Amino acid sequence: MRTTAAVLEGPGTDFAFVEVDLDEPRGHEVLVRIVATGLCHTDLTVPTMLPPEMFPKVLGHEGTGVVEAVGPEVRGIEVGDHVVLSFTSCGACGPCGEGAVGYCEQSMVLNYLGLRLDGSTTMSRDGAPVFGSFFGQSSLARHALADERNCVVVDRDLDLGLLAPFGCGFQTGAGTVLNIIDPQPGDSLVVFGAGAVGLAAVAAAVGVGTDTVVAVDPQASRREVAAAYGATTIDPTEEGAAPVEERVRDATGGGAAYAIDTTALPGVVLQAQHALRPRGVLIALGLGAAEYTIDAVDLLQSGKVVRSSIEGEADPRSMIPELVRMRAAGRFDVDHLVTTYPFERIADAIADVEAGRVVKPVLTW
Repeated sequence: MRTTAAVLEGPGTDFAFVEVDLDEPRGHEVLVRIVATGLCHTDLTVPTMLPPEMFPKVLGHEGTGVVEAVGPEVRGIEVGDHVVLSFTSCGACGPCGEGAVGYCEQSMVLNYLGLRLDGSTTMSRDGAPVFGSFFGQSSLARHALADERNCVVVDRDLDLGLLAPFGCGFQTGAGTVLNIIDPQPGDSLVVFGAGAVGLAAVAAAVGVGTDTVVAVDPQASRREVAAAYGATTIDPTEEGAAPVEERVRDATGGGAAYAIDTTALPGVVLQAQHALRPRGVLIALGLGAAEYTIDAVDLLQSGKVVRSSIEGEADPRSMIPELVRMRAAGRFDVDHLVTTYPFERIADAIADVEAGRVVKPVLTW
């Protein structure tokens, strides 16, 4: 079939809406008519990291929509189902068997290279390949081919525009809190970077009753959102103020039990390490830096842990339904973080999120 997609023709180019050919669903594939797609920092960062031969490319990995067709081997998903799309996995390797689907041995091919495992592409134009399958979907398009493993069926009365970020950004932030930190009485959390991922972490932490939550961000608008959740906020650019790590230690009674970095800025990651209490845990989530500087003396003398996480250690098939339930119960209050735009205003959405005017832009057809 033919459909419209926001295509990047090469590194540094703008999104252009063009017609592409999309394969019929094979095997375990699912054809989804896209209703909404969240715009994620990864959609803007990854193209700068790819060589020219991996273009033209269609991105988008926070899609929601309605199932229009399923491959002959699909089970549990039917035409007409409403779905949230997330990252995909092979389901057959060791990590997948252990439930650690974010660390699937085929993740690079399935989520980033724009190919099926057999080397084919799901999209083409005038007979030439278009690299789709981004996070197993490429949902910056009117239609996407996903896999049954990254399609999560949701109730048809739910707003798919508000659920789009559950596929990645909100899942990553909340999953980090729920799956890795699992806050206990007396625990404290500091989040560096109050964008969509950071604020989802704040929302989840507050929702499960974390004693002390601190958010660090230079943008006043985002600090205001974090404060509305009940978080203590810190402006890292405030003139004459004490160092950020000292202010975090003051706010948490000697240092945070946990720190999450969403910025990928090496200097901020170092601040996060210093803001921890002894034996505290720093979880790095940001994408973009090639290297981090770690204070080895502090690390060795304090028993601190520095680690990363892919998608908050989440399996979308269980994590997304859990977040939807928490949302319904008022324990994951994130609807107000979403600002919707018609798809043709993708440039405005990018400009607004980069300027900090919105937290999570979602594009709708």
